[in-house]
Amino acid sequence: MLQAQVYTPDQVAQILQLNKNTVYGLIKNGEIIAKKIGKVFRIPAISLSFALTGLDQDLFRAEKQDLKLQSKIRQELTQVRQAL
Repeated sequence: MLQAQVYTPDQVAQILQLNKNTVYGLIKNGEIIAKKIGKVFRIPAISLSFALTGLDQDLFRAEKQDLKLQSKIRQELTQVRQAL
């Protein structure tokens, strides 16, 4: 059985010495990776590690860049398919 360490937003607020609302804001902005299960968020321990080392921002920026490029990639694929 999977035994991943997860935290609640309240626990993360205590760990990072932040207000609970700040933690929710970080989740909303994608700065802390969290999974909503039912009505509650669960935050994997690795997400905190990423947040503290800056890796989360690197991943967040890469994902934003990927989303920006999706339409261009679709256009290019359409052109290639039409040329075939």
